[in-house]
Order: sequence, then C-alpha cells, then structure tokens
Amino acid sequence: MPSEAKPDICVVGLGYIGLPTAAVIARSGCRVLGVDVSEHVVKTIAKGKIHIEEVDLDGLVQGVVARGTLRTSMTMEPSDVFVIAVPTPFGDNKAPDISYVLEATTNIAAVLKSGDTVVLESTSPVGTTEKVRNLIASLRPDLKIPGLTEEIPDIAIAYCPERVLPGRILEELTNNDRSIGGITPRCARKALTFYKHFVRGDCVTTDARSAEMTKLVENAYRDVNIAFANELSIVADKMDLDVWEVIRLANRHPRVNILQPGPGVGGHCIAVDPWFIVNSAPEQTPLIRTARGVNDGKVDHVIERAKQLIDKYPAARIACLGLAFKANIDDFRESPAKKVAAALARKYSSRVQIVEPYASELPEEFEGSKASLIDIDEAIENCDIFIPLVDHDVFKSIPLAERVNKLVYDTRGIWPDQPRIDETPAKLKLAS
Repeated sequence: MPSEAKPDICVVGLGYIGLPTAAVIARSGCRVLGVDVSEHVVKTIAKGKIHIEEVDLDGLVQGVVARGTLRTSMTMEPSDVFVIAVPTPFGDNKAPDISYVLEATTNIAAVLKSGDTVVLESTSPVGTTEKVRNLIASLRPDLKIPGLTEEIPDIAIAYCPERVLPGRILEELTNNDRSIGGITPRCARKALTFYKHFVRGDCVTTDARSAEMTKLVENAYRDVNIAFANELSIVADKMDLDVWEVIRLANRHPRVNILQPGPGVGGHCIAVDPWFIVNSAPEQTPLIRTARGVNDGKVDHVIERAKQLIDKYPAARIACLGLAFKANIDDFRESPAKKVAAALARKYSSRVQIVEPYASELPEEFEGSKASLIDIDEAIENCDIFIPLVDHDVFKSIPLAERVNKLVYDTRGIWPDQPRIDETPAKLKLAS
C-alpha cells in the first residue's frame, strides 16, 4: 500500500468508545467498517442513526454514513488496520474478563494478511496485548508474528487506550495525547502512522505493557483522589459539617485541590480499572484496594443516610434525581446513582419517583419496585424529599424558589443555597 494512501479500517465493537472512534476515523477520509455482535446496533448505525447519547455524535455518524466512509456489519472483513474496542468487564471476584477481546482477536485472525496492523484499545490488564499476539500466532502459523520471529514480521500489534470524557468524546478523541505501545518498536511506529490520520494531540510511543499500565494508573489515580473526597464527606456527616464548605476553603491553599464527593464512583473506567491492578499485584496495592472500598462503600452510606431522613416522614414522596454515572450523559454503567435509587425504590415502593432526563424507561434494577419515571416539573409539583444523585444541568438550574419547601439530601453539592436538612420545611412537618 503506498505510504500516502489512507488505510481501510475495521473497528470491532460499536459502543460508547467504538462508535465515536469509528466515526472520527471515517471523518478523516478513511473507509471504516464497524463490526458489532448486536444486529440492532449494526442496523441502527447503517441508517445513519445512533444508539447512545454523545454530544454531536448523531450529526457526525449521519454524515459519514451518507458519504459512504462508515458502514457496518456483523461479519469481519479484510482491512488494513483493525481496532479492538470491546468491553473488558470484571467478574464477582473482581478478576478482569478479557474474553471479548480474545473473541474479537479470533475473528480478526481469520482475515489477517501481511502488512496489517492490529490495535487493542479496550482497557485491559497488563499483558493482554501479548495474549492477543500469542492467540494470533496460534491461529495463523503462516504469518511471522512480532516478538516471536527474528525476521521482519508480517503484521504489527499494538495497544493504544482511549483517554476521553463522556460528553466530550469527539473533541478528546481528536485532541488528547495518545500513548501507543507496540509489541516491538516497529509495531509502535506502524500504529503511530495510523493514529496520525485523525489525532491532533501528541502520540507518544512506548512498549505495550507500559501503555496498558498507563491507562490503569490514570484511572486508579482519579479513584484514589475521589476516595479522599468521599471519605471526607462521610467524616463531615459524622461531625455535622458542610463538606462543600470545607472543601471550598481547603482548596484556597495553593497546593491543595480536593475533588468533589458524590454518592460513589461509576462508569466502566474508574470503577473498574483499579481492580485490574489489584488483581495483578494484590499484595502491593493496599491503597488502591482501600480507595475502591471507600468509593463502593459510599453508596451504602448514602442509602442509609437517605433512609434515616425518609423514615422521619412516612407520608413524604421522594424524588431521586439522576441515574447516570455522571452529568449530562445516558451511560448508567456501574452508576452509584442507579444503585442508590434502586435500593430506595425497593424499600419505599411507589413513594419513590425517578427523574432521569436521559432515560425513556427505568432500568431493569427497578422491576417490581413500583417506582415510576417522571420529569423534573412533576417532581417539583408532587414530591417532598429531593435526593440529587447526578449533577445534570437541568437539576442545577432549579432556582431556590422552586425547592425552598423541599427537604433535600444533596449528594452532589449542586444547591449550595439550599437550607440544611435540619432546617425542615414547614409543609414536611405536617407530613411527619
């Protein structure tokens, strides 16, 4: 293939990362095939539509599908570059599950040809890229595999994790720096050439294991810092302090930057990735393990504190505000807000109303609870207790005049002007 020609790309997995990645690559002029195991996903995208919520993604997908630079299939086809962007969940024992990665690798191996590049983007435990390499070697003995041959290899294999923020994915896919880890330096250079087609940020090459660890470290770092904020909020509750005021004042120190607490930590990255490090080095990771425990435990703390409040007012109606794991997105994966709201719905049944502007129906966790999904105006009209669990913009925009008579347990600190819980609104005293 001439060096100036743009390669044909196959993106395997069309979820929250794979679809935006495929669309951004297609925008650069490369011909992209998106492969997914879901017929619904494949058919939806083929119509120029999207199955996830992300800023500006709908217009981009519609455009690249219309131009013919993005098409979809449930079947793997020959390409020049294969990008694996499938889930890597963990099981009940917190051990990472890379079966989706290996399944994708198996399907890719069937169509590999000399000169191709395989890039793993899925967040993975250290050593996964080598397992991808070894699986390809076992399935394709006709190919010379990097790191396993003394000759010039036929293919390149690399690891390059995404580093994006939901709600800003398209911008950050293009502008953020990338760490590209090759099985060999030659592999890293080939992957670098591919990423420079659509990435404006710096692309730094390294080895695959270092790149794998880098992604895990980034999210473990954030998890540890969030755990400090969440633990501080639990201490503040015990000491009857306003944690938001304490953090605001502490952050005036020039070398202090405490993050904001919440009802826990969610999403497929920060709530999951630290366990990959713990699983690989359990004796060497007491801090990371403790941070995970603090953040998971914050969910239980919020549930119990909410129950204590609700039980004082047996006739009060409760509005849980938000189910997503962060503001202004429709992603509920590992969401602490969803866990809190579902627990309260199971206990208090139809007294609990859920407000989630990014959902058209309640998730399966609410089956049998008799909770209902309502909009924010109905909640303001009919509910007595507000429990903000997600800092969606629509919630932050509610003025004090519309919530001054509500009893609020604010887990996100979105309403600093709200009267304290012990300053009970008069109408709730009548309901007690």
